[in-house]
Amino acid sequence: MQLYSVSQLLKQENTLPEVEVKGWVRTFRANRFIALNDGSTLKNIQCVVDFENTDEDLLKRITTGAALHIKGELVESQGKGQTVEILVNDLEVLGDSDPEAYPIQPKKHSFEFLRENAHLRTRTNTFSAVMRLRSTLSYAIHKYFNDNGFYYMHTPIITGSDAEGAGEMFKVTKLDDKNPPLDEHGNVDYSKDFFGKETNLTVSGQLEAETYAMSLGKVYTFGPTFRAENSNTSRHLSEFWMIEPEVAFMDLPGNMDLAEDFLKYVLNYILENNKDDLDFLEQRLINEEKTKPQAERSDMTLIEKLKFVIDNNFKRVSYTEAIDILRNSKPNKKKKFKFPINEWGSDLQSEHERFLVEKHFKCPVILFDYPANIKAFYMRLNEDGKTVRAMDILFPGIGEMVGGSQREERLEVLKEKMAALDIPEDELWWYLDLRKYGTAVHSGFGLGFERLVMFVTGMGNIRDVIPYPRTPQNAEF
Repeated sequence: MQLYSVSQLLKQENTLPEVEVKGWVRTFRANRFIALNDGSTLKNIQCVVDFENTDEDLLKRITTGAALHIKGELVESQGKGQTVEILVNDLEVLGDSDPEAYPIQPKKHSFEFLRENAHLRTRTNTFSAVMRLRSTLSYAIHKYFNDNGFYYMHTPIITGSDAEGAGEMFKVTKLDDKNPPLDEHGNVDYSKDFFGKETNLTVSGQLEAETYAMSLGKVYTFGPTFRAENSNTSRHLSEFWMIEPEVAFMDLPGNMDLAEDFLKYVLNYILENNKDDLDFLEQRLINEEKTKPQAERSDMTLIEKLKFVIDNNFKRVSYTEAIDILRNSKPNKKKKFKFPINEWGSDLQSEHERFLVEKHFKCPVILFDYPANIKAFYMRLNEDGKTVRAMDILFPGIGEMVGGSQREERLEVLKEKMAALDIPEDELWWYLDLRKYGTAVHSGFGLGFERLVMFVTGMGNIRDVIPYPRTPQNAEF
C-alpha cells in the first residue's frame, strides 16, 4: 500500500482501492467525518469512519490535533467541498491530543495569541499558507540566481566590521561580563577575547560578497542578519534574512535591470505554483478590508498587487525629480503628509514612496541618485559631488522593497569617504584591497526576505512571516 500526501490524494483523478495517509486531525464531526491535514496543502482530506464497527475508545481518541495513520479506499466524495474522500478501513492514533488543553481549536484566533503559540501556529490555515509561500519564495530565489550564472556564497555571521555604519549590532564575546579584562586606559581589552578583537553579529553580507564578485563575477548571499535596533514595530525584526547579489562589471542601470527581472521572476513563480495558498490569503485580506473605513481600504487585491509588479515596467526616476513631484503634490501642499517635504535632501518616508507608486506613477518605481549624506559610504559618488549612484525600488502598499547601488570602485574616493565618517582603514583593509588590485565597476542590492514575504502574503506584521520572530524583549522558542 502506497503512502500518499494529502496534496497528492486531492489531485487524483481516479479512485484508488488502497491508499495510506498520515496527518493531524483538524476536525472530527458526527463520530464519522475526519478532516485530516498533513501540511502539504491548505486543504484537508475527508476521511469517513464506519463508527458502528469502530471501537468506541478509539473514536474518543480522534480529537483535534491528534496524529493519525489511516488506510482505506479513495472514492468519489458524496458530500460537498471535495471531489474525493477516503473510506477508512484501518485507523491508528499515532499521537493523542488533549482536547481541553490543545491551543489551536477550530475557531478564529488572534495573531497575537498565535505568536504566543508559534510552535503550533502553522496548524492554522493562515500560517501554513504563509510558511509554504515563504518556502516556495526561497526556492525561487535560489533557482533564479542559479539559472542566471550566479554562485551562492555563505558570508560570515560573526564579523568585525559594521557594513551599514549604524552601530546597532549585537556583540559576540566570551569575556567575563562581570569582570572583563581592561587595557591601560580602563577600556575592555578585546585582544583577550575569543577572536582577539571586538566582534558582532552581521547586519549585512554585502562587503564580503563584493570580494567574491571581484573574482567569481556574479555571486549572491542569502542568509540571516541581525540588528540591535530597539524598534518594536510591525516592520522591524532583530533577526531577519537578506538576499544580496553582487556583480562585477555592472553599473547602476544594469543593477536596476537585474533587480527588476529578479523580482518579476520570483513573484511570477509564486503565482504559478501556490495558487491555493494565494487565493486563501487574498480572501482573508478581502474580509479584513471590509472591516476598515473606506478611506483606509486598499485599491488592489493581493493577487492584483503581484500582477501590478509583474505586468508593469518599473518607472526610473531620480531622487531630485521625485522631491519636486512630492513637494508640489496635493497631499504635501494640504499638509496631509505626516512628514512634509520642504527641501532637497529629505529622507523619504513610506508615505512618500507609496504616493509615488500608487497615486502618481501607478507602477513600481526605482528612485536613483540619492543625496550622499543619507546613504552608505560604499556607494559611488557622482560627478556632482553631492549624490551617489544609489537606487531604491518602491512597491505598492509597502514602500521600499530593495536598496542597492553601484559601489565606489575608486580607491582614493573611498578612502576620503571613510575618513569623513571616521571609519578606520585598518578595519577594512581587505575591502580597500579590491580597489588596488584590478578594480572595476561593480554593483549590487539588498532585499529583506521577510519584507518580500509580507508583500506576497499580505500579512501586516513582519512577526507573522518568520517562524520564530526575534524582537526587543522577545526570544521565546
